[in-house]
Amino acid sequence: MLATVLAATASAQTLAGRMGDKALLVIAGRTLVVAPGQTQAGVTLLRWDGETALIEHEGRPQALRLGAAPAALAAAAPQSGAREVVLTAGPGGHFIAEGAINGRSVRLMVDTGATLVALPQAEAERLGVELRGARTTMSQTAAGTVPAALVTLARLRVGAVELANVSALVTPAPLPYVLLGNSALERFRMQRDNDVLRLELR
Repeated sequence: MLATVLAATASAQTLAGRMGDKALLVIAGRTLVVAPGQTQAGVTLLRWDGETALIEHEGRPQALRLGAAPAALAAAAPQSGAREVVLTAGPGGHFIAEGAINGRSVRLMVDTGATLVALPQAEAERLGVELRGARTTMSQTAAGTVPAALVTLARLRVGAVELANVSALVTPAPLPYVLLGNSALERFRMQRDNDVLRLELR
């Protein structure tokens, strides 16, 4: 059973858990399973002391206790050529990934019911998505049918995996996350095991 150690914070893109004697660290959407004595992305798991994981990060020791307040670790830089993202379910059973659009950070929520990646217009403008000349379509929302813009995202990063030329829908309706719809998900093989979702680039 996976026990949550850390929650993601605005400055930390790290979620950690425990699987047996191994620590589960999710940094920038990549899952790092670290056994005692191993180092991943600059984090070394020294040992477990009861429910406390003793780690070393950038040469500094740190104690992480199950159920304690979130602790921040620096997010690992995306690795060129990465082909896999592993996510753990958050509140409500949703899978949230850290990512980027056109090099600017976003939070993505996996939505297998969405045909396209979807983002609100205000977020699209922040991310520098070009809307001029975009084809208009009608989108069904909770408030009814509204016009939306069909665009192509030049670069979409999911965790450490980079995708190019991804079709997306820009809607005037507000959204809490950028929805990671099937225009991106179809490029992955998806495998779910309880609260863990593995996305492997095809």
